[in-house]
Amino acid sequence: MKLKKILKIIAGVIIFITLPSLLFFGFVYFKYNEDLPIGNQTEKADILAHKMLIALNADAYKATNTIEWTFRRKHHYKWDKKNNICEVNWKEYKVDLNLNDPSKSLTYIHNFRIHNEKSVALIKTATDYFNNDSFWLVAPYKVFDKGTTRSIVKHNNKDALLVTYTSGGTTPGDSYLWILDENYKPTKFKMWVKILPIGGLEASWSDWKTTQSGAQLPTHHKLLFFGLNMGDVIGSK
Repeated sequence: MKLKKILKIIAGVIIFITLPSLLFFGFVYFKYNEDLPIGNQTEKADILAHKMLIALNADAYKATNTIEWTFRRKHHYKWDKKNNICEVNWKEYKVDLNLNDPSKSLTYIHNFRIHNEKSVALIKTATDYFNNDSFWLVAPYKVFDKGTTRSIVKHNNKDALLVTYTSGGTTPGDSYLWILDENYKPTKFKMWVKILPIGGLEASWSDWKTTQSGAQLPTHHKLLFFGLNMGDVIGSK
């Protein structure tokens, strides 16, 4: 009897914990899930992408040598964009990440340099963090990256820019539909990404900051009921 009672208690706890999560996921899925739209890969899509870059002063971003930010108050970055080296800090770890050749990266625990198997794991983690967290900072400037395709999709009877990453990064194959205002500046995008089971989720790109270098970078995103804070974003020449 005691065993049955214990099993009932365990089952009740599991249901109590998982049922709200399942209901929430079901609600979000049926409310927001969308199929990936089919766009037209024409010269018009490239023109729209260029208009977006002009609206964001992409030349200033290109001339920016150093960018600093903190993703969700957890991962801290100081990116030497000119030399493509980024200092990545989280918990007690630090990686001087060489983005051109990760094998040349330097790894630290509590500011002590390490040279062992842990180094390889830290470099992999830092690379994954950088790929994800920097995308939330500079994604609009990556629409002409190698391995991207651009298409025009109608959204609310206006042209929107669908960008698909066929290679590169941590999760190639992801697609993003950029929604632009009347001045061609991004206000949000919709995502079809491997790490999310729901297609078409929407995230804001509206909290822009003009940095010292003139580059425009976001300071905050809203995704469903959650906020993605980028910290004190600094861009300098």
